Amino acid sequence: MNKTIGILAHVDAGKTTFSEQLLYHTKSIKTRGRVDHQNAYLDSHEIEKQRGITVFADQGMFQYEDCTYYLIDTPGHVDFSPEMERAIQVMDFAIVIVSAVEGIEGHTETVWNLLKKHNIPTFFFINKTDRTGANVEMVLDEIRSQLTENMIDLSEGFSDEKMTEELIEFIAERDEELLSYYIENGYDSKLWLLKMKEMIKSSKIYPCSRGSALQDIGVKEFLEKFHLLTVTNYSTSEPFGGRVYKIRYDEAGTRVTYIKALCGTLKVRDDLVYGNGDIEKVTQIRKYNGKQFQQVNQATAGELIAVVGLSNAVVGDGVGVLKEASMYEMVPALKSKVVFEPGVNAKEALRYFRILEAEDPSLNVTWVERLQEIQLHVMGTIQLEVLEQMVLERFSLKIHFEQPEILYKETIENEVVGYGHFEPLRHYAEVHLKLTPGERNSGIVFESTCHTDNLSVGLQNLVGQHVLEREHHGLLTGSQVTDIKVTLLTGRDHNKHTHGGDFREATYRALRQGLEKASNILLEPFYKFKIKVDLDQMGRVLSDIQAANGRFEAPETEGDKAIITGFAPVATFMDYSTVLASFTHGKGRISLTFGGYHRCHNEEEVIERIGYDKNADPEYTSSSIFCAKGQGFTVKWDEAEAMMHCL
Repeated sequence: MNKTIGILAHVDAGKTTFSEQLLYHTKSIKTRGRVDHQNAYLDSHEIEKQRGITVFADQGMFQYEDCTYYLIDTPGHVDFSPEMERAIQVMDFAIVIVSAVEGIEGHTETVWNLLKKHNIPTFFFINKTDRTGANVEMVLDEIRSQLTENMIDLSEGFSDEKMTEELIEFIAERDEELLSYYIENGYDSKLWLLKMKEMIKSSKIYPCSRGSALQDIGVKEFLEKFHLLTVTNYSTSEPFGGRVYKIRYDEAGTRVTYIKALCGTLKVRDDLVYGNGDIEKVTQIRKYNGKQFQQVNQATAGELIAVVGLSNAVVGDGVGVLKEASMYEMVPALKSKVVFEPGVNAKEALRYFRILEAEDPSLNVTWVERLQEIQLHVMGTIQLEVLEQMVLERFSLKIHFEQPEILYKETIENEVVGYGHFEPLRHYAEVHLKLTPGERNSGIVFESTCHTDNLSVGLQNLVGQHVLEREHHGLLTGSQVTDIKVTLLTGRDHNKHTHGGDFREATYRALRQGLEKASNILLEPFYKFKIKVDLDQMGRVLSDIQAANGRFEAPETEGDKAIITGFAPVATFMDYSTVLASFTHGKGRISLTFGGYHRCHNEEEVIERIGYDKNADPEYTSSSIFCAKGQGFTVKWDEAEAMMHCL
């Protein structure tokens, strides 16, 4: 049986040490490394050793009794959350490590919410019980009150043959049939164990154990219980299907695509379909354990594999019979510019950043032609420091980044119709697009109501492709346009003169002309926050939130603590965790998660500061081109509508 398990936690809770113990006890490694000694098996990158944190979601393998386990040690720092989320989507089970000293911390709640979103069965391990200040009962209460009431402590009185009375009743209360059986017939160990496995797999209950990973207390016992209570069912009789969860380039420069095999069997030399219908031959199949890998001739459902031969696959792609791509919630709210030393050709260096973008799609690397510079999206300053070091180590290129800025977006408030016409000599395309305000954080949505008498289905699809193929610039700051439903109303081509690229030109002009007519607004990223402080500190927090242009729900009380939830702009709230720690002397808790984009609180100030000139953007124009007497001529956006051919 194949099981993929992920180890997750807030930074410094002991994930990597716990993972090392699992690998050691199952004889996958001969010696146990330590993060503080810079010899942890899974923190094999030099950057991880130097910083003492996990940056990359690396994996190990071990055998335990009749099962093969694939173990993923994920980053715990918020700056590397996208890497953690990509790993979550291929886990069969998750193990959340919580420190017995610090308890539930901000990032722990982020991890928990992602696990719930993706419906990943979860175990808890309360770590560092040997440390001064450890309070296991407090942590158990925090898990029940802040995460789930369906957590059950398995530290004592549990095996495959017996359960405590408390556990027997806990299981029975969550299954009507079992409760009826219990009332009539009493306890049956085999039936209870079977039901417990089902409830864990369906995320109805969450087992919890305790111990010390560093002192090797309770880890082996946890593994025994985990093995007993988990089961997977993968089918090898179907055609092959899987999910891409990671891209890496190995030391030889070979592009390696990591896949979770979800059904069927894959063999070397098989053709594999992925993405938008690309088909390529698999030339190698690898099984990684740390940095080492073994080449195999085939892989079956339930395994984590890495293949060579797929040149265009991206993280999240379905492969084989699985077509749907994954969607990710952890997205950067900041952007930064790459600064090179004198003499470096930025455009030539762009290929290095394309490699990094393939490995981490959230970077969203952009080449800004008019400025001749590279920009990328980031989660925070620690990520930028790591990227500087990575670029130097891997590509021998010394760089630094400018101070990160807020990543703004733009949208419209009213419905308009945009018209685009592109007709220089021997070219022809016309497009009419209706732009409708969409739901907030819905992105760009395309549909067509155009009749096939006006444009063929193929050309209608081409217009849709051009609408969705890139981020379009808004008029206020040149930021990405979002939250708009784009409807193709009609269009026209020419049998002789329409060529490749004509409909791209007409589509972009129609979008831009529509934006010129619309009421445009600026959006900024918001945090969704949850803050827990002493009651006498609540007033200070509420005042700070209002000063930061945030909004909050009615505070809740929990004993002598106040719990405050709400939304606040990233621009004004990104450093608040430091402020909170200062006036609460480190006792205040804050959880910040991306809360989507909403109306910018200081729109005029931002527009003036950015100073975008909508008429000087080399990539976009709202004017159309018409042809008369064998010559093309430009017509401004506010005059073009009257000259459209389809009206």
